[in-house]
Amino acid sequence: MFTRVKKRVNKDGTVREYLQIVENRRVDGKIRQRVLCTLGRLDELRQGQLDRLIDSLVKFSEKRAVLDQAQELFAHWSREYGPALIFRRLWETTGLALILEQAVAHTRIAFDVCEAVYAMVLNRLMDPASKVGVAEWAAKEVYEPRFSTLELHHYYRALDFLAGCKETIEEQLFLYGRDLFNQQVDIVFFDTTSVYLEGQPRGELLQYGYSKDHRPDRPQVLVGLLMLQDGTPIAHEVLPGNTADVAAFLTAIQRLKHRFSINRVIIVADRGTVSKKTLAALDKAGYSYILGMRMRRVKEIAEIILRRAGRYQEVAANLQVKNVNYEGKRYVICYNPEEAKRDALAREEVLQSLQTKLQAGGVKSLVGNSAYRKYLTVNADQAEIDAAKVEEEARYDGKYVLQTTTDLPAAEVAKAYKQLWRVERAFRELKQKLDVRPMYHWTDKRIRGHVMVCFLAFYLETRLYQALREVAPAACYTKVLRDLARVKAVQLTVNGRTFVARTQLEGDAHLAFKAVKMRVPSQVLHQDTHPKEGV
Repeated sequence: MFTRVKKRVNKDGTVREYLQIVENRRVDGKIRQRVLCTLGRLDELRQGQLDRLIDSLVKFSEKRAVLDQAQELFAHWSREYGPALIFRRLWETTGLALILEQAVAHTRIAFDVCEAVYAMVLNRLMDPASKVGVAEWAAKEVYEPRFSTLELHHYYRALDFLAGCKETIEEQLFLYGRDLFNQQVDIVFFDTTSVYLEGQPRGELLQYGYSKDHRPDRPQVLVGLLMLQDGTPIAHEVLPGNTADVAAFLTAIQRLKHRFSINRVIIVADRGTVSKKTLAALDKAGYSYILGMRMRRVKEIAEIILRRAGRYQEVAANLQVKNVNYEGKRYVICYNPEEAKRDALAREEVLQSLQTKLQAGGVKSLVGNSAYRKYLTVNADQAEIDAAKVEEEARYDGKYVLQTTTDLPAAEVAKAYKQLWRVERAFRELKQKLDVRPMYHWTDKRIRGHVMVCFLAFYLETRLYQALREVAPAACYTKVLRDLARVKAVQLTVNGRTFVARTQLEGDAHLAFKAVKMRVPSQVLHQDTHPKEGV
Protein backbone atom coordinates (compact mmCIF):
# COMPACT_ATOMS: atom_id res chain seq x y z
CA MET A 1 0.00 0.00 0.00
CA PHE A 2 1.07 3.56 -0.58
CA THR A 3 -0.31 7.08 -0.70
CA ARG A 4 -1.11 8.99 -3.88
CA VAL A 5 -2.17 12.53 -4.58
CA LYS A 6 -5.10 12.71 -7.06
CA LYS A 7 -5.71 16.00 -8.86
CA ARG A 8 -9.16 17.11 -10.08
CA VAL A 9 -9.98 20.20 -12.18
CA ASN A 10 -13.24 21.96 -11.39
CA LYS A 11 -15.50 23.62 -13.95
CA ASP A 12 -14.16 27.01 -12.99
CA GLY A 13 -10.59 25.85 -13.71
CA THR A 14 -9.44 25.49 -10.09
CA VAL A 15 -7.43 22.40 -9.09
CA ARG A 16 -8.16 20.31 -6.05
CA GLU A 17 -5.73 17.68 -4.62
CA TYR A 18 -6.98 14.65 -2.73
CA LEU A 19 -4.90 12.20 -0.69
CA GLN A 20 -5.68 8.56 -1.40
CA ILE A 21 -4.49 5.19 -0.10
CA VAL A 22 -3.85 2.87 -3.02
CA GLU A 23 -2.70 -0.69 -3.46
CA ASN A 24 -1.25 -2.54 -6.43
CA ARG A 25 -2.87 -5.77 -7.51
CA ARG A 26 -1.99 -8.20 -10.28
CA VAL A 27 -4.94 -8.96 -12.59
CA ASP A 28 -4.49 -11.25 -15.61
CA GLY A 29 -0.74 -10.82 -15.33
CA LYS A 30 -0.90 -7.04 -15.26
CA ILE A 31 -0.52 -4.58 -12.37
CA ARG A 32 -3.69 -2.71 -11.55
CA GLN A 33 -4.13 0.01 -8.94
CA ARG A 34 -7.16 0.05 -6.65
CA VAL A 35 -8.11 2.99 -4.44
CA LEU A 36 -8.76 1.71 -0.93
CA CYS A 37 -9.93 5.05 0.40
CA THR A 38 -9.75 8.79 -0.12
CA LEU A 39 -8.67 10.54 3.04
CA GLY A 40 -9.82 14.00 1.94
CA ARG A 41 -8.60 17.25 0.44
CA LEU A 42 -4.85 17.61 0.94
CA ASP A 43 -5.02 21.31 1.87
CA GLU A 44 -7.51 20.57 4.65
CA LEU A 45 -5.59 17.51 5.92
CA ARG A 46 -2.45 19.60 6.27
CA GLN A 47 -4.21 21.81 8.80
CA GLY A 48 -3.70 19.13 11.49
CA GLN A 49 -6.00 16.28 10.60
CA LEU A 50 -3.21 14.30 8.90
CA ASP A 51 -0.87 14.56 11.91
CA ARG A 52 -3.58 13.31 14.25
CA LEU A 53 -4.27 10.41 11.93
CA ILE A 54 -0.59 9.44 11.79
CA ASP A 55 -0.26 9.64 15.57
CA SER A 56 -3.24 7.33 15.99
CA LEU A 57 -1.67 4.80 13.63
CA VAL A 58 1.77 4.78 15.30
CA LYS A 59 0.64 2.48 18.12
CA PHE A 60 0.01 -0.22 15.54
CA SER A 61 3.62 0.01 14.12
CA GLU A 62 6.47 -1.35 16.26
CA LYS A 63 9.17 0.04 13.96
CA ARG A 64 7.70 3.55 13.96
CA ALA A 65 7.31 3.45 17.73
CA VAL A 66 11.00 2.65 18.13
CA LEU A 67 11.97 5.46 15.78
CA ASP A 68 9.82 7.95 17.64
CA GLN A 69 11.37 6.92 20.97
CA ALA A 70 14.85 7.22 19.44
CA GLN A 71 14.18 10.87 18.70
CA GLU A 72 14.06 11.40 22.47
CA LEU A 73 17.38 9.53 22.99
CA PHE A 74 20.76 10.94 21.98
CA ALA A 75 24.23 9.59 22.84
CA HIS A 76 26.83 12.35 23.24
CA TRP A 77 29.95 10.23 23.86
CA SER A 78 31.29 6.86 24.98
CA ARG A 79 34.45 6.68 27.12
CA GLU A 80 36.69 4.08 28.77
CA TYR A 81 35.49 3.22 32.26
CA GLY A 82 36.11 -0.36 33.45
CA PRO A 83 39.92 -0.27 34.00
CA ALA A 84 39.67 3.22 35.53
CA LEU A 85 37.37 1.81 38.22
CA ILE A 86 39.52 -1.20 39.07
CA PHE A 87 42.88 0.56 39.14
CA ARG A 88 41.40 3.45 41.15
CA ARG A 89 40.36 0.88 43.74
CA LEU A 90 43.89 -0.56 43.85
CA TRP A 91 45.35 2.95 43.90
CA GLU A 92 43.50 3.50 47.18
CA THR A 93 43.69 0.06 48.83
CA THR A 94 47.43 -0.36 48.25
CA GLY A 95 48.03 2.91 50.07
CA LEU A 96 49.38 4.79 47.05
CA ALA A 97 46.72 7.51 47.23
CA LEU A 98 47.41 8.19 50.91
CA ILE A 99 51.20 8.07 50.47
CA LEU A 100 51.10 10.65 47.68
CA GLU A 101 48.73 12.90 49.61
CA GLN A 102 51.10 12.87 52.57
CA ALA A 103 54.05 13.67 50.30
CA VAL A 104 52.17 16.58 48.70
CA ALA A 105 51.25 17.97 52.12
CA HIS A 106 54.89 18.98 52.62
CA THR A 107 54.96 21.03 49.41
CA ARG A 108 53.36 24.25 48.15
CA ILE A 109 51.84 22.63 45.08
CA ALA A 110 48.42 24.18 44.42
CA PHE A 111 47.00 21.86 41.72
CA ASP A 112 45.84 18.27 42.30
CA VAL A 113 49.19 16.57 41.73
CA CYS A 114 47.88 13.23 43.03
CA GLU A 115 45.27 13.11 40.27
CA ALA A 116 47.88 14.11 37.69
CA VAL A 117 50.10 11.22 38.79
CA TYR A 118 47.19 8.78 38.79
CA ALA A 119 46.14 9.93 35.31
CA MET A 120 49.64 9.25 33.95
CA VAL A 121 49.79 5.85 35.69
CA LEU A 122 46.35 4.88 34.38
CA ASN A 123 47.34 5.97 30.88
CA ARG A 124 50.43 3.73 31.07
CA LEU A 125 48.13 0.81 31.90
CA MET A 126 45.46 1.54 29.32
CA ASP A 127 46.79 3.51 26.35
CA PRO A 128 50.42 4.72 26.75
CA ALA A 129 51.01 8.15 25.22
CA SER A 130 53.19 11.23 25.51
CA LYS A 131 52.22 13.82 28.10
CA VAL A 132 50.42 15.81 25.39
CA GLY A 133 48.55 12.60 24.55
CA VAL A 134 47.82 11.98 28.24
CA ALA A 135 46.21 15.42 28.57
CA GLU A 136 43.92 14.80 25.59
CA TRP A 137 43.16 11.21 26.64
CA ALA A 138 42.24 12.25 30.20
CA ALA A 139 39.91 14.94 28.88
CA LYS A 140 38.15 13.00 26.11
CA GLU A 141 38.83 9.25 26.19
CA VAL A 142 38.36 8.09 29.79
CA TYR A 143 35.48 8.76 32.19
CA GLU A 144 36.98 10.16 35.36
CA PRO A 145 35.44 13.50 36.43
CA ARG A 146 38.37 14.11 38.79
CA PHE A 147 40.63 14.64 35.78
CA SER A 148 38.57 17.62 34.57
CA THR A 149 40.72 20.26 36.32
CA LEU A 150 44.05 18.96 34.95
CA GLU A 151 45.97 20.77 32.23
CA LEU A 152 49.05 19.82 30.23
CA HIS A 153 51.56 21.69 32.40
CA HIS A 154 50.24 19.85 35.49
CA TYR A 155 51.55 16.54 34.13
CA TYR A 156 55.05 17.89 33.58
CA ARG A 157 55.12 19.40 37.06
CA ALA A 158 53.87 16.11 38.49
CA LEU A 159 56.90 14.35 36.95
CA ASP A 160 59.20 16.75 38.78
CA PHE A 161 57.31 16.02 42.01
CA LEU A 162 57.71 12.25 41.53
CA ALA A 163 61.43 12.54 40.82
CA GLY A 164 61.90 14.47 44.05
CA CYS A 165 60.05 12.07 46.35
CA LYS A 166 60.69 8.73 44.57
CA GLU A 167 62.51 7.08 47.49
CA THR A 168 59.96 8.24 50.05
CA ILE A 169 57.09 6.82 48.00
CA GLU A 170 58.85 3.47 47.49
CA GLU A 171 59.73 3.11 51.17
CA GLN A 172 56.24 4.05 52.36
CA LEU A 173 54.68 1.73 49.82
CA PHE A 174 56.91 -1.11 51.01
CA LEU A 175 55.99 -0.54 54.66
CA TYR A 176 52.27 0.11 54.08
CA GLY A 177 50.22 -2.65 55.70
CA ARG A 178 53.21 -4.29 57.40
CA ASP A 179 53.49 -4.67 61.15
CA LEU A 180 56.35 -5.05 63.61
CA PHE A 181 56.60 -8.78 62.92
CA ASN A 182 57.07 -8.72 59.14
CA GLN A 183 59.01 -5.54 58.43
CA GLN A 184 62.21 -7.31 57.45
CA VAL A 185 62.68 -9.12 54.14
CA ASP A 186 65.00 -12.08 53.82
CA ILE A 187 65.26 -12.63 50.05
CA VAL A 188 64.70 -10.33 47.06
CA PHE A 189 65.54 -10.55 43.36
CA PHE A 190 67.41 -7.88 41.43
CA ASP A 191 68.19 -7.45 37.73
CA THR A 192 69.04 -4.66 35.33
CA THR A 193 68.30 -3.73 31.74
CA SER A 194 69.23 -0.90 29.41
CA VAL A 195 66.69 1.35 27.71
CA TYR A 196 67.86 3.36 24.71
CA LEU A 197 66.43 6.68 23.57
CA GLU A 198 66.44 8.76 20.41
CA GLY A 199 68.13 12.16 20.23
CA GLN A 200 71.15 13.78 21.81
CA PRO A 201 72.17 13.08 25.44
CA ARG A 202 71.52 15.77 28.03
CA GLY A 203 72.40 15.62 31.70
CA GLU A 204 74.20 12.75 33.40
CA LEU A 205 71.79 9.84 32.85
CA LEU A 206 71.69 9.62 29.06
CA GLN A 207 75.01 8.08 28.07
CA TYR A 208 76.37 5.69 25.47
CA GLY A 209 77.18 2.24 26.86
CA TYR A 210 76.72 -1.50 26.46
CA SER A 211 73.21 -1.93 25.08
CA LYS A 212 71.15 -5.02 25.88
CA ASP A 213 68.83 -3.82 23.10
CA HIS A 214 71.77 -4.08 20.65
CA ARG A 215 71.65 -0.34 19.93
CA PRO A 216 75.08 1.01 20.94
CA ASP A 217 74.49 3.95 18.58
CA ARG A 218 71.82 5.39 20.90
CA PRO A 219 72.15 7.03 24.32
CA GLN A 220 70.56 5.00 27.08
CA VAL A 221 69.79 4.73 30.77
CA LEU A 222 70.24 1.65 32.95
CA VAL A 223 67.21 0.57 34.97
CA GLY A 224 67.51 -1.84 37.89
CA LEU A 225 64.42 -3.48 39.40
CA LEU A 226 64.12 -4.99 42.88
CA MET A 227 61.35 -7.57 43.37
CA LEU A 228 60.02 -9.74 46.16
CA GLN A 229 59.76 -13.50 45.69
CA ASP A 230 56.09 -13.24 44.72
CA GLY A 231 56.96 -10.88 41.87
CA THR A 232 55.94 -7.62 43.58
CA PRO A 233 58.25 -4.74 42.57
CA ILE A 234 59.38 -2.74 45.59
CA ALA A 235 61.98 -0.33 44.19
CA HIS A 236 63.98 0.65 41.14
CA GLU A 237 67.17 2.47 40.29
CA VAL A 238 67.87 4.70 37.28
CA LEU A 239 71.60 4.81 36.54
CA PRO A 240 73.71 6.43 33.79
CA GLY A 241 73.72 4.45 30.57
CA ASN A 242 77.48 3.87 30.67
CA THR A 243 77.34 2.17 34.11
CA ALA A 244 78.81 -1.32 34.00
CA ASP A 245 76.53 -4.10 35.23
CA VAL A 246 78.86 -4.99 38.07
CA ALA A 247 78.86 -1.42 39.36
CA ALA A 248 75.09 -1.22 38.94
CA PHE A 249 74.60 -4.38 40.97
CA LEU A 250 76.88 -3.44 43.82
CA THR A 251 75.85 0.21 44.09
CA ALA A 252 72.13 -0.29 43.75
CA ILE A 253 71.89 -3.40 45.93
CA GLN A 254 73.85 -1.81 48.76
CA ARG A 255 71.53 1.21 48.78
CA LEU A 256 68.41 -0.93 48.57
CA LYS A 257 69.53 -3.27 51.35
CA HIS A 258 69.97 -0.30 53.64
CA ARG A 259 66.68 1.35 52.66
CA PHE A 260 64.50 -1.74 53.12
CA SER A 261 66.38 -3.64 55.86
CA ILE A 262 66.91 -6.56 53.50
CA ASN A 263 68.84 -9.41 55.05
CA ARG A 264 69.67 -11.22 51.85
CA VAL A 265 69.70 -10.49 48.12
CA ILE A 266 69.86 -13.28 45.57
CA ILE A 267 70.80 -12.51 41.99
CA VAL A 268 68.79 -14.71 39.63
CA ALA A 269 69.84 -14.72 35.98
CA ASP A 270 70.74 -16.82 32.95
CA ARG A 271 74.44 -17.63 32.62
CA GLY A 272 74.71 -15.84 29.29
CA THR A 273 73.59 -12.51 30.76
CA VAL A 274 76.14 -12.32 33.63
CA SER A 275 79.85 -11.98 32.92
CA LYS A 276 82.65 -13.73 34.84
CA LYS A 277 83.76 -10.30 36.08
CA THR A 278 80.33 -9.65 37.56
CA LEU A 279 80.22 -13.07 39.23
CA ALA A 280 83.65 -12.51 40.75
CA ALA A 281 82.54 -9.14 42.10
CA LEU A 282 79.36 -10.65 43.55
CA ASP A 283 81.36 -13.43 45.22
CA LYS A 284 83.76 -10.89 46.68
CA ALA A 285 80.90 -8.73 47.99
CA GLY A 286 79.21 -11.77 49.54
CA TYR A 287 76.03 -11.76 47.40
CA SER A 288 74.38 -15.07 46.53
CA TYR A 289 73.16 -15.99 43.07
CA ILE A 290 71.24 -18.61 41.10
CA LEU A 291 72.26 -18.99 37.47
CA GLY A 292 70.72 -20.97 34.66
CA MET A 293 73.55 -22.84 32.91
CA ARG A 294 74.06 -23.52 29.23
CA MET A 295 74.20 -27.30 29.55
CA ARG A 296 75.62 -28.18 26.14
CA ARG A 297 78.33 -25.50 26.29
CA VAL A 298 79.70 -26.30 29.76
CA LYS A 299 81.85 -29.40 29.50
CA GLU A 300 81.63 -30.42 33.14
CA ILE A 301 77.82 -30.38 33.04
CA ALA A 302 77.58 -32.60 29.97
CA GLU A 303 80.29 -35.04 31.06
CA ILE A 304 79.96 -35.10 34.86
CA ILE A 305 76.98 -33.29 36.40
CA LEU A 306 74.24 -34.94 34.34
CA ARG A 307 75.85 -38.36 34.78
CA ARG A 308 75.86 -38.24 38.58
CA ALA A 309 73.66 -40.88 40.15
CA GLY A 310 71.03 -39.98 42.72
CA ARG A 311 67.31 -39.81 43.27
CA TYR A 312 65.20 -36.84 42.26
CA GLN A 313 63.02 -35.07 44.81
CA GLU A 314 59.52 -34.34 43.56
CA VAL A 315 58.61 -30.67 44.04
CA ALA A 316 55.48 -30.52 41.90
CA ALA A 317 53.65 -32.63 39.33
CA ASN A 318 55.94 -31.26 36.61
CA LEU A 319 59.13 -30.55 38.56
CA GLN A 320 61.75 -32.82 40.16
CA VAL A 321 65.13 -31.68 41.51
CA LYS A 322 68.50 -33.21 42.47
CA ASN A 323 71.56 -31.71 44.18
CA VAL A 324 75.03 -32.29 42.70
CA ASN A 325 78.25 -30.93 44.24
CA TYR A 326 81.41 -30.81 42.15
CA GLU A 327 84.77 -29.14 42.88
CA GLY A 328 83.32 -26.74 45.44
CA LYS A 329 80.41 -25.74 43.21
CA ARG A 330 76.80 -26.59 43.84
CA TYR A 331 74.46 -27.53 40.99
CA VAL A 332 70.73 -28.30 40.98
CA ILE A 333 69.39 -30.47 38.17
CA CYS A 334 65.72 -29.74 37.42
CA TYR A 335 63.62 -32.30 35.55
CA ASN A 336 60.17 -31.89 34.01
CA PRO A 337 58.67 -35.29 32.99
CA GLU A 338 56.07 -33.69 30.72
CA GLU A 339 58.69 -31.57 28.98
CA ALA A 340 60.86 -34.69 28.59
CA LYS A 341 58.06 -36.43 26.68
CA ARG A 342 57.67 -33.42 24.39
CA ASP A 343 61.42 -33.27 23.77
CA ALA A 344 61.53 -36.98 22.92
CA LEU A 345 58.58 -36.67 20.54
CA ALA A 346 60.11 -33.64 18.81
CA ARG A 347 63.44 -35.48 18.39
CA GLU A 348 61.68 -38.54 16.93
CA GLU A 349 59.98 -36.34 14.32
CA VAL A 350 63.33 -34.77 13.40
CA LEU A 351 64.98 -38.19 13.07
CA GLN A 352 62.20 -39.49 10.83
CA SER A 353 62.52 -36.47 8.59
CA LEU A 354 66.31 -36.80 8.60
CA GLN A 355 66.13 -40.49 7.61
CA THR A 356 63.88 -39.63 4.66
CA LYS A 357 66.26 -36.91 3.48
CA LEU A 358 69.29 -39.20 3.82
CA GLN A 359 67.65 -41.70 1.52
CA ALA A 360 67.02 -38.94 -1.00
CA GLY A 361 70.66 -37.74 -0.91
CA GLY A 362 71.96 -34.18 -0.52
CA VAL A 363 74.39 -34.49 2.39
CA LYS A 364 75.62 -30.89 2.21
CA SER A 365 72.19 -29.42 2.84
CA LEU A 366 71.72 -31.68 5.86
CA VAL A 367 75.06 -30.72 7.42
CA GLY A 368 74.12 -27.06 7.08
CA ASN A 369 70.95 -27.64 9.10
CA SER A 370 71.70 -27.36 12.86
CA ALA A 371 68.63 -29.44 13.77
CA TYR A 372 69.99 -32.34 11.69
CA ARG A 373 73.76 -31.88 12.06
CA LYS A 374 73.93 -32.80 15.77
CA TYR A 375 72.65 -36.33 14.97
CA LEU A 376 74.96 -37.03 12.01
CA THR A 377 78.33 -38.65 11.49
CA VAL A 378 79.84 -37.51 8.19
CA ASN A 379 82.63 -39.33 6.30
CA ALA A 380 83.60 -37.81 2.96
CA ASP A 381 80.33 -37.56 1.04
CA GLN A 382 78.57 -40.11 3.22
CA ALA A 383 76.42 -39.34 6.26
CA GLU A 384 74.48 -41.47 8.67
CA ILE A 385 72.57 -41.08 11.92
CA ASP A 386 74.88 -41.58 14.90
CA ALA A 387 73.08 -43.64 17.58
CA ALA A 388 75.52 -42.47 20.27
CA LYS A 389 74.72 -38.81 19.53
CA VAL A 390 71.00 -39.56 19.67
CA GLU A 391 71.45 -41.23 23.06
CA GLU A 392 73.57 -38.31 24.29
CA GLU A 393 70.94 -35.77 23.26
CA ALA A 394 68.23 -37.79 25.03
CA ARG A 395 69.98 -37.15 28.36
CA TYR A 396 68.97 -33.48 28.11
CA ASP A 397 65.25 -34.22 27.72
CA GLY A 398 63.17 -32.16 30.13
CA LYS A 399 66.19 -30.95 32.10
CA TYR A 400 67.89 -27.69 32.94
CA VAL A 401 70.80 -27.13 35.32
CA LEU A 402 71.27 -24.33 37.85
CA GLN A 403 74.43 -23.25 39.61
CA THR A 404 73.98 -21.55 42.98
CA THR A 405 76.01 -20.19 45.88
CA THR A 406 72.98 -20.22 48.20
CA ASP A 407 72.24 -22.71 50.97
CA LEU A 408 68.59 -22.90 50.01
CA PRO A 409 67.06 -26.36 49.59
CA ALA A 410 67.13 -27.60 46.00
CA ALA A 411 63.37 -27.19 45.71
CA GLU A 412 63.60 -23.52 46.74
CA VAL A 413 66.44 -22.91 44.28
CA ALA A 414 64.31 -24.27 41.44
CA LYS A 415 61.30 -22.21 42.48
CA ALA A 416 63.44 -19.09 42.75
CA TYR A 417 64.77 -19.58 39.23
CA LYS A 418 61.25 -20.01 37.92
CA GLN A 419 60.56 -16.55 39.33
CA LEU A 420 63.09 -15.18 36.83
CA TRP A 421 60.35 -14.92 34.24
CA ARG A 422 58.61 -12.40 36.50
CA VAL A 423 61.67 -10.14 36.39
CA GLU A 424 62.02 -10.56 32.63
CA ARG A 425 58.32 -9.90 32.19
CA ALA A 426 58.66 -6.85 34.42
CA PHE A 427 61.33 -5.38 32.19
CA ARG A 428 59.28 -6.09 29.07
CA GLU A 429 56.36 -4.31 30.68
CA LEU A 430 58.55 -1.41 31.78
CA LYS A 431 60.01 -0.99 28.31
CA GLN A 432 56.55 -1.00 26.75
CA LYS A 433 55.23 1.48 29.30
CA LEU A 434 58.28 3.71 28.97
CA ASP A 435 57.26 4.40 25.37
CA VAL A 436 60.92 5.21 24.74
CA ARG A 437 61.11 5.16 20.97
CA PRO A 438 61.20 8.12 20.85
CA MET A 439 61.46 9.31 24.46
CA TYR A 440 59.67 12.57 25.19
CA HIS A 441 61.82 13.69 28.13
CA TRP A 442 65.47 14.69 28.10
CA THR A 443 66.36 16.15 31.50
CA ASP A 444 67.45 13.81 34.28
CA LYS A 445 64.57 14.88 36.52
CA ARG A 446 61.92 14.23 33.87
CA ILE A 447 63.43 10.87 32.95
CA ARG A 448 63.43 9.79 36.60
CA GLY A 449 59.85 10.99 37.00
CA HIS A 450 58.74 9.16 33.87
CA VAL A 451 60.37 5.88 34.96
CA MET A 452 58.67 6.29 38.34
CA VAL A 453 55.28 6.53 36.59
CA CYS A 454 56.09 3.29 34.77
CA PHE A 455 57.16 1.64 38.02
CA LEU A 456 53.88 2.58 39.74
CA ALA A 457 51.90 1.29 36.76
CA PHE A 458 53.69 -2.03 36.90
CA TYR A 459 53.16 -2.20 40.67
CA LEU A 460 49.37 -1.81 40.28
CA GLU A 461 49.28 -4.34 37.47
CA THR A 462 51.19 -6.87 39.59
CA ARG A 463 48.83 -6.39 42.51
CA LEU A 464 45.80 -6.93 40.28
CA TYR A 465 47.39 -10.06 38.82
CA GLN A 466 48.02 -11.44 42.32
CA ALA A 467 44.50 -10.59 43.51
CA LEU A 468 43.00 -12.28 40.47
CA ARG A 469 45.03 -15.44 41.12
CA GLU A 470 43.50 -15.65 44.60
CA VAL A 471 39.84 -15.51 43.50
CA ALA A 472 40.09 -17.21 40.10
CA PRO A 473 43.35 -19.19 39.65
CA ALA A 474 42.29 -20.49 36.24
CA ALA A 475 41.30 -17.11 34.83
CA CYS A 476 43.33 -15.56 32.01
CA TYR A 477 44.61 -12.17 33.17
CA THR A 478 44.75 -10.79 29.62
CA LYS A 479 41.17 -11.84 28.89
CA VAL A 480 39.90 -10.30 32.12
CA LEU A 481 41.50 -6.96 31.20
CA ARG A 482 40.17 -7.20 27.65
CA ASP A 483 36.63 -7.79 28.89
CA LEU A 484 37.05 -5.05 31.48
CA ALA A 485 38.05 -2.60 28.75
CA ARG A 486 34.65 -3.18 27.10
CA VAL A 487 32.89 -1.55 30.05
CA LYS A 488 32.19 2.01 28.87
CA ALA A 489 30.58 5.11 30.29
CA VAL A 490 28.04 6.66 27.90
CA GLN A 491 26.45 10.10 28.15
CA LEU A 492 22.80 10.04 27.05
CA THR A 493 20.06 12.64 26.69
CA VAL A 494 16.59 11.21 27.30
CA ASN A 495 13.52 13.45 27.20
CA GLY A 496 15.65 16.53 27.70
CA ARG A 497 17.57 15.13 30.68
CA THR A 498 21.23 14.07 30.60
CA PHE A 499 22.52 10.85 32.14
CA VAL A 500 25.86 9.07 32.28
CA ALA A 501 25.33 5.30 32.26
CA ARG A 502 27.68 2.35 32.11
CA THR A 503 27.43 -0.53 29.67
CA GLN A 504 26.88 -4.12 30.79
CA LEU A 505 29.75 -6.27 32.09
CA GLU A 506 30.83 -8.86 29.54
CA GLY A 507 32.80 -12.10 29.75
CA ASP A 508 35.17 -12.23 32.73
CA ALA A 509 35.05 -8.53 33.60
CA HIS A 510 33.19 -9.35 36.83
CA LEU A 511 36.27 -11.24 38.10
CA ALA A 512 38.24 -7.98 38.27
CA PHE A 513 35.62 -6.48 40.62
CA LYS A 514 35.67 -9.64 42.71
CA ALA A 515 39.47 -9.61 42.89
CA VAL A 516 39.65 -6.05 44.27
CA LYS A 517 36.59 -6.60 46.51
CA MET A 518 34.57 -3.89 44.81
CA ARG A 519 30.83 -3.72 44.17
CA VAL A 520 29.84 -3.12 40.57
CA PRO A 521 28.50 0.46 40.38
CA SER A 522 24.92 1.28 39.39
CA GLN A 523 24.22 1.50 35.68
CA VAL A 524 23.25 5.17 36.05
CA LEU A 525 26.43 6.93 37.17
CA HIS A 526 25.46 10.59 36.90
CA GLN A 527 22.28 12.58 36.24
CA ASP A 528 21.68 16.23 35.24
CA THR A 529 18.48 18.14 34.63
CA HIS A 530 19.87 19.77 31.46
CA PRO A 531 22.04 18.31 28.69
CA LYS A 532 25.78 18.98 28.95
CA GLU A 533 28.62 18.14 26.58
CA GLY A 534 31.46 17.85 29.09
CA VAL A 535 30.31 15.78 32.03
